[in-house]
Amino acid sequence: MRSTDSTSWHPASWQSRKAAQQPLYDDPTALSRVVAELARLPPIVVSWEIENLRERLAAAQRAEGFLLQGGDCAESFADCESDRIAKQLKVLLQMSLVLLSGMKKPVVRIGRMAGQYAKPRSADMETRDGVTLPAYRGDLVNRVEFTPEARRADPQLLLRGYERAALTLNFVRALVDGGFADLHHPEYWDLGFVRHAELREAYQRIADSIGDALDFFQSLTGRAVHDATRVDFFASHEGLHLLYEQAQTRFISRQNHWYNLSTHMPWIGMRTAQVDGAHVEYFRGIANPIGVKIGAAMDDQWLQQLVTTLNPQNQPGRLTLIHRFGAKDIEKSLPRVIEAVRRTGHTVLWCCDPMHGNTETSTGGLKTRRFENILKELDLAFRIHAQQGTYLGGAHIELTGEDVTECTGGARGLTDADLQRTYRSQVDPRLNYEQALELAMLIAERSKQKP
Repeated sequence: MRSTDSTSWHPASWQSRKAAQQPLYDDPTALSRVVAELARLPPIVVSWEIENLRERLAAAQRAEGFLLQGGDCAESFADCESDRIAKQLKVLLQMSLVLLSGMKKPVVRIGRMAGQYAKPRSADMETRDGVTLPAYRGDLVNRVEFTPEARRADPQLLLRGYERAALTLNFVRALVDGGFADLHHPEYWDLGFVRHAELREAYQRIADSIGDALDFFQSLTGRAVHDATRVDFFASHEGLHLLYEQAQTRFISRQNHWYNLSTHMPWIGMRTAQVDGAHVEYFRGIANPIGVKIGAAMDDQWLQQLVTTLNPQNQPGRLTLIHRFGAKDIEKSLPRVIEAVRRTGHTVLWCCDPMHGNTETSTGGLKTRRFENILKELDLAFRIHAQQGTYLGGAHIELTGEDVTECTGGARGLTDADLQRTYRSQVDPRLNYEQALELAMLIAERSKQKP
């Protein structure tokens, strides 16, 4: 969106609308002080990085690239450690290398990180053993322990979230600028615990072939391949807590736009995508590329109004629609959604989230997702988009660089019984390092198939 009507929008104009999923604070004065302090602090990202991402997403929209968006369902402050951040970056770099090799297209790398600290909840309150307390809404809002003090919404956590986000992205930038992401040296991205021999060997063949190709090009031309020595890496999070997002929203005079400078690409979840709601009002005024999660419950009119409200000028790279139907509903829902958007005359970047629609409860009572269903939804998404004459230009994956057992299936054939071994997520189940790499290989393979 290249312009915003300043008479009808400003960073706080959302406050005149109904705001879903916002925490209740018992000390409004303390909250106001924290928001004012956040507004004075330096931005976490800058506008030229945001514009760079928008241009890359516009290329993916034209089928000249592919978006890989991945990371934790919800970050925790305790996980702001160098080793965990490096592992998260490693798995995303490895996946992008596989996609680059298979698709022969640039990969736009966006982490669900450096700000993914707030989570929507299906209910405001939680009851255990007859005790009812506020639901845990992520480390940005309250704490996970089931005590009255921990579940109290604490404004100071907004500052802690800002600090952790800045520390995380600063470390990622240092790694990238220091050559960690050099495609000549995928050996930096140690496979760690990947134990499935075929998977390890397949990845090594891909890494070796890219390294050989780069060496050949450089020996032939005498020039380095610049894009291979440094990759761009962007951050994203769900723009859920509107006071936090508002505080880091700045007007950049040289661009003549308002930007959310807490992240490169914020997105709106299904629970907060009401056209007349506060989140859509906030998002329509920022110049960042934005995402919207869409599911089977979103009818044609709702979707069409979102598309035209959030991107009235049909700006390339502005709007990514992240569909999440589940393997069982995608064949029924996706063609209808594609046709609804087509009737608006607008173009969008289509991205598949195969995680959220495939969540189920294991025999032991833990939330999980089956690898086979995740892959099936991606399979069907590629096929349906090809049949409809549209391009599936991205995948949105919840994953971790840790050796967790939260999703079943994959190369090691994890079962419900394995989940108890290393189930660490406090919110939603994630693919582990090995499952994520396997999925990237399968995406690269499926993307070549004809409808």
